[in-house]
Amino acid sequence: TLMTKKERLVLIESLIEKYEISTQDELAELCIKLGYDISQSTISRDIKELNLVKVDSGKGGVKYAKAHINSDKLTPQIINMFKHITVSIECANNLIILKTLSGNAGTAGMAIDEMKLPQVLGTIAGDDTVLIVAKSNSDADVVLKILKTI
Repeated sequence: TLMTKKERLVLIESLIEKYEISTQDELAELCIKLGYDISQSTISRDIKELNLVKVDSGKGGVKYAKAHINSDKLTPQIINMFKHITVSIECANNLIILKTLSGNAGTAGMAIDEMKLPQVLGTIAGDDTVLIVAKSNSDADVVLKILKTI
């Protein structure tokens, strides 16, 4: 069945919510079973566009999930401010270094703390640098993706 890109993205989102899918091939096979012939390369692009990340399935494996921030306290003003004061975000193993405009690290650290990301153990802020400690290297990758999409 031919479908628009928007329909395809909605389908993929609903499938990852309904099923524990850990690979692009699994997702492609499921789409084919449901009557949608979507190539693995298209699925790869869609996964990037939907900002899907691999998270712990709770059963010893991993699964795709939507990278999201779960906090009511993160107002549009805080998100907008975070965007404007962030200079760069880099990752080394389970450590993420966020550079801000001078004097803004505390504010950026507070915004990250408010996000209540389960992958984050804690943050330490200086003048223009925030050190974010993630639980693992893969958790750091998830946090990096989330922060870069803000």
